[in-house]
Amino acid sequence: MLELLLQTSVNAIYAASYMALIAVGFVLIFGVMGVINFAHGELYMSGAYAVVYVYAENQLPFFLAVAAGLVFVGLLGLLMEWALFRPLRDNPLGGLIASIGFLLILQTLAVLGFGVRMEHIPPPTREMLNVFGIEGVVLSVQRLYVIVATVLLLGALWVFLRRSKFGVALRACAQDAEAAALQGISMNQAARIAMCIGAALAGIAGALTAPLVRTYPFMGHSVIVTAFIIIIVGGIGSLEGAVVAAVLYAMVHTFVTTFIDGVIADIVGLLLMLLVLVIRPTGLFGIKDRA
Repeated sequence: MLELLLQTSVNAIYAASYMALIAVGFVLIFGVMGVINFAHGELYMSGAYAVVYVYAENQLPFFLAVAAGLVFVGLLGLLMEWALFRPLRDNPLGGLIASIGFLLILQTLAVLGFGVRMEHIPPPTREMLNVFGIEGVVLSVQRLYVIVATVLLLGALWVFLRRSKFGVALRACAQDAEAAALQGISMNQAARIAMCIGAALAGIAGALTAPLVRTYPFMGHSVIVTAFIIIIVGGIGSLEGAVVAAVLYAMVHTFVTTFIDGVIADIVGLLLMLLVLVIRPTGLFGIKDRA
């Protein structure tokens, strides 16, 4: 029983890692640009398909494929900011609808390019590591890649937002866009940076997990639902809340899936969100608007 509990905890840490990457990117885009990007799940899907094309089909090194996914999806984010969100900056509902349209475009392109079949990508390594020195508790090296990459990327993002000029500008825009503009901060530049980083985080999450999940054109649906639950639990606009909520949600979902059922786990995840909203409507790290 102890081995099962420890193994489930290890699995939950892995799940929390890629969920945190996706949710933090989602929150960053919303915080700076004030728009809900419904195509965020499809950016995750695009990162996975970059690995399918570069690594699985063209037999290039896996980490080169991951880098290609990061760059490709980051550029997709810049395209979305320029073509969709910038013209609709004063119309958040219009931006939301435009992102739904872009979501459908990406899905259609994926179907045209790869078909509707589910891709099963062989991992670059099948090596397993014993965790806690217990033989029955293992972690695949591929999952370890995801965990290490998440720690490094989120750490780099924290330093960027706290210590760099551009990071301070992003935080200022997220707190008060009008005041930031009066201080000479370019909203166009801030939106470009936020969209590029947020999209790239979703893309690299998809790229790193591509050998661990089934890749298909509609895989973004469950991802965007999970991201919504996480940001609501953590507090809308809070990057720290997104990370904490990703860990909490992953733990609850993984343990319920292991000991009960996956469908029940989805229901429990929604109940967790409702419970947090009843107790703390702003989320765990949300801040009430001041009149």
